[in-house]
Amino acid sequence: MGSGNMVETTTTTSSTFMSDFIGKCGGYVVIDGGFATELERHGADLNDPLWSAKCLVDSPHLVRRVHLDYLDAGANIILTASYQATIQGFEAKGLSKEEAEALLRKSVEIACEAREIYYDRCMKDSWDFMENGRTSRSPILVAASVGSYGAYLADGSEYSGNYGDAITLETLKDFNRRRVQILANSGADLIAFETIPNKLEAKAYAELLEEEGIEIPAWFSFNSKDGINVVSGDPISECVSIADSCKQVVAVGINCTPPRFIHGLITSIRKVTSKPVLIYPNSGETYDGQTKQWAKSSGNVDEDFVSYIVKWREAGASLFGGCCRTTPKTIRGIATALSDKN
Repeated sequence: MGSGNMVETTTTTSSTFMSDFIGKCGGYVVIDGGFATELERHGADLNDPLWSAKCLVDSPHLVRRVHLDYLDAGANIILTASYQATIQGFEAKGLSKEEAEALLRKSVEIACEAREIYYDRCMKDSWDFMENGRTSRSPILVAASVGSYGAYLADGSEYSGNYGDAITLETLKDFNRRRVQILANSGADLIAFETIPNKLEAKAYAELLEEEGIEIPAWFSFNSKDGINVVSGDPISECVSIADSCKQVVAVGINCTPPRFIHGLITSIRKVTSKPVLIYPNSGETYDGQTKQWAKSSGNVDEDFVSYIVKWREAGASLFGGCCRTTPKTIRGIATALSDKN
C-alpha cells in the first residue's frame, strides 16, 4: 500500500486503537453512509439475496465508486461491501467455497484501492488539499463489514432478532468462523460487526474473536426500534456489557436505527462502557422484510438528522455516520457540522 495505508495502526493495543484514531482525526470520526442506496443510484440491480454483495461479483467498479463518493464527502472510515457477503450465501448462488472466500478478500481489496486512489488524488493537487476541514494527511480506515445472521437469511430478521429456537450460540459461531478469519487477515484495519439484533449474536461474536485469537480491532453495533432495547427485546445495557468485556472491541454503538432514538441510546451505552461510542442511524424509514421495501415513517429522512449531530456528540458519541437510505450528501453534512463545531 502507499502512503495512505493505515494497516500499521492495528499493531496498537486494542485498548487505545480507537481513542488514538479519534485523536488523529481531530476529536471525532466520520463514518460513511448507506451503501446499497448509492449502488442503486449508480445503476446496480440489488434485487438478490446477496444484496450489495452481488456487486462484488458483477460490478466491482461501482463498489469502488461508492467508496470514493464517501471519501470525497469526508468519511474517515469506509466499510467494505461484505455486509451480506457470506460463504454460505455465495455457495447458494453456485460459487465454490474458494470463489466465495476470494470475494470476501476482494471486498477489502476494493476499499483499500479506493483509499489509495483518494490519497493519490489529494497528493497530486498542487495546493494543500482541504475539504470538510481535513488535509490529505488525515487518516482513513477500512472496516471489514460483517452483517448479522439475519442479513444472510435475507428475510428481514436482522430487524427482529428472531432466529428461532434452532439457532444456538454454536450455530452462530460456526456460521461466522471462516468469514471472520478471512476478513481478519485481509488487510482491513478493523472488523465492523453491524446491525447486531440480539444478545446471543453479540456473545457469539465475542467468543469467536477470543477463540480464534483475532488480533485486529473490532466494533459492535446494535440496532433498536424502541430506544431502550435491541430489536429482539434484549436490553441494550446487557448487549453493550458483552462488547465492553471483549478486549478486541474498541468501540460500541448503534446503527440502522431511527434518528429519534439515538440520543437516549448514547446515554444508555455510556452508562455501561467507557469505550468510544459510534452511531450511524438510518433515514428514519422502516424496512419491510416481506416486500423488501423501505416505507416512509414519522422519522427524519436523509440529511435531516444532521442537525442533531452536535447534540449527539455532546451526549458522548465520537464516531458518526449513516446507514440505510443515507447518502454522501448526508455524510458531507455530518462532516461539515462537526468541523464547524470543532
